Formats: sequence, C-alpha cells, structure tokens
Amino acid sequence: MMPHLLTRSLDRAAVSFVLIVAACGLLIPLSNLLLPAGSALQVPTYLVALWGKYVCYAILALSIDLIWGYCGILSLGHGAFFALGGYAMGMYLMRQIGARGVYGNPLLPDFMVFLNWPKLPWYWYGFDMFWFAALMVVLVPGLLAFCFGWLAFRSRVTGVYLSIITQAMTYALLLGFFRNDFGFGGNNGLTDFKDILGFNVQAEGTRAALFALSCLALILAFVICRAVVSSKLGKVLIAIRDAESRTRFLGYRVESYKLFVFTLSACMAGVAGALYVPQVGIINPSEFAPGNSIEAVIWVAVGGRGTLVGAALGAIVVNYAKTFFTSGALAPYWLFMLGALFVLVTLLLPKGIVGTFNAWWEPFKTKRIEANAESAAREDGVSAPKLAE
Repeated sequence: MMPHLLTRSLDRAAVSFVLIVAACGLLIPLSNLLLPAGSALQVPTYLVALWGKYVCYAILALSIDLIWGYCGILSLGHGAFFALGGYAMGMYLMRQIGARGVYGNPLLPDFMVFLNWPKLPWYWYGFDMFWFAALMVVLVPGLLAFCFGWLAFRSRVTGVYLSIITQAMTYALLLGFFRNDFGFGGNNGLTDFKDILGFNVQAEGTRAALFALSCLALILAFVICRAVVSSKLGKVLIAIRDAESRTRFLGYRVESYKLFVFTLSACMAGVAGALYVPQVGIINPSEFAPGNSIEAVIWVAVGGRGTLVGAALGAIVVNYAKTFFTSGALAPYWLFMLGALFVLVTLLLPKGIVGTFNAWWEPFKTKRIEANAESAAREDGVSAPKLAE
C-alpha cells in the first residue's frame, strides 16, 4: 500500500524534481572528487559546501510549505527547530573532539573548561554516540513542536496570533542559548569540529558525502510531503486551510491534524539543521534569530506557496542571490532588497514563481488534453461531446 501511495503522489513534475536533485547529488560530488583541479567541469570544494547549505535550506523551506501552504499555519519561528537540530548534531561533533581541543580535556568541550565547569552536564550524556545524536536531532524539535502545538491548537490560537507566539518562542530560545550558563557555548556557540563518524569534516570526500546525503534527505523530505498532501490527510489539511470552522463542524478533529503536520514539519526542520552544521562548521544562537525564520517564509513565498517544488526552488534562488549581492558593494542593502523582493512578489506574483507558471500553463494543458480527446474520438469514429453553449 505504501509503494502505491508514493507512486500515486508523484506526478510528472515531482518525478522531474526528484531526478534533478538525484543527478545533482551524484554528479557534483563525482565532479569534485574525480576531475583534476582547474578542469572546466570540476566543482571546487567550497562550492560543494555552499550548495550543500542551499540544499539544507531547501529542506527547511519544504517543512514550512507543508504547514503554511497546505494547512494555513504561518510559523515565524521555524528557525528554532532548525537550530535545535543543528545544536544536537553540534553536541555530537564537540564530543568527538576529545583531547584534541585547546585545553586537552578528554571529556569537557573547550568552552566548558574555559568557564570552569566541574563536570559534563547531564543533558550532554549520550552525545558521544552518533545514533543517540541522530535520535535527538528528530526527537528534540519534534517534542518541542508537539508541546507547543498542543497548547496553541487546543486553545484555538490561529492566524497572526499564532505567528506572533511562534516568533516569541524562538526569541526566548535565542535569549536562553546566549547565556554562558546554559551549557551550549553562549554567544560563540559550538565550533572547531574535527570528525564525524571518524572522518575529517574538512576533507573533500567528507564534504562531498555530506552534500550527497543532503540531496538524499531533500528527496526523502519531498516524497514524504508529497505523500502527505496527496492523501486523504492532505485533503483535510487543505480544507482546514480554506475553511477551518466548517471543517470542524463536519466532525474532523482539526487540532489533531494541525498538531500532526506541525510536529512532522519540525522534525524535518531539525534534520535540515543537523545536515547544515557539519557543512558550515559552526552553530550559534544567531540561528534562533526571528529574522531567519521570517526570511525562510520569504523563500516559500517567492518560490510558490503550496507547491513544494516552488518552496525548494525559492530557498535556492533567494540564498544564491544573497550570496551574490552580499559579497559586493550592495552588501549593506541586502535586507532592503530582500524586503523589496517580498513586496514585489506579493503584489506581482502572489502565487510565487512556480504557482504563477502553473496558472499560466494550465490553459495550454487543458487545450492539449481536449485536442488529444478529439483526436482519439475521430480515430474511433465517435464524435467528441461538445460543451453546452
């Protein structure tokens, strides 16, 4: 039944997206590792890491589009789940440093030695094992989303009020993680990573493998989202988005549906954050900044809310533009440009890039289907039915 559900959920555009991501996840690492430096087709290692970061952002955008585009939940604090997944992976990477740190302590990370911590806090136990860290990458953001969502949705907090309290949640976490006594490195965060699963995180092969793994995670996240939105559950989510009160009056437990999709979305964001950290090399409290969550919403709006493919495309396009424009004379004005982009997209392309293209292509698709039907009818000797005038 599961293979049938996945097959039914993947249309031609979805299959094309999966194939493109799979091709990138295979060809880019091979180009980086096998072709000689200086070759026209060789992808430099720094670009592999940069594009890997874009892929992680695309997973985060998918998680936001799942709840906003299909369920109408506008979260302005999804960066918190992304950062929590990143911190879970960062804690594992810090434990792998061991005695190779600046202070040579085999148990305590350098920042704890510097702050005179007498022993390792209890919530750091287990992070020396990868399987435990991988579990926490999903469990911690998911548990926070479940608790937060249960309280918010049970109280029927919706609309702008829900957006505000999600922003307050991530800001509260920002303040907490900034404190040195919180046990996560304070303002500096976690950095100076050495190994992941015994492999040097700075090595070309490791970076190529992380990029390929990020592409695989993007494909899995996309397929899961497609399976959700194409199922009966997805139709209920769309009904909640368009008419929540009416859906509740029909007997559906709206709170349960919203809680499930919100928790699933947070787990996806946590995985994106975990893949992001070893490729970037640092995780600090700035990832909790509300501006990051708002920027992620802009990615979805630019690409096309409620399209999934558009959300991933928007994340890549906007972040590429950010990389391009923040490296020159326009760097001080990037935030103004980002705000202007959001305003222009809202006014001129309210459905985003992919949504606008789909709306433009739909009449041509309908005409082609009608033409094929008429052609098939003529071959069978049957006249095609005409629409009533």
